Amino acid sequence: MARNSLLMKPSAWAPLVMSGLALLLVVAVFATSGVTRPPDERAPARLFQLLILLQVPIAGWFLFRWLPRRPVLGLGVLTLQIVLAAAAVTVVLVLEAA
Repeated sequence: MARNSLLMKPSAWAPLVMSGLALLLVVAVFATSGVTRPPDERAPARLFQLLILLQVPIAGWFLFRWLPRRPVLGLGVLTLQIVLAAAAVTVVLVLEAA
């Protein structure tokens, strides 16, 4: 990875890590309780919501800061952030529908 890569910026990689943690949390809850809902899912559900919600201002800052300076790379990183967040949310929606 190039030293001046946008992925080295915290506003770029923080939402990616947060999406990964949210997805890992969903997989961990699914692995421990199966498809059925656990009797008390408050803490994991709130943590998932916080991880997803707190990505918005960080990604917004990234968009504000880097998209005007490096539009092609900025859009690539922003697309990656959106895809990973959507993947985590999609897994939750699919598991809730099951």
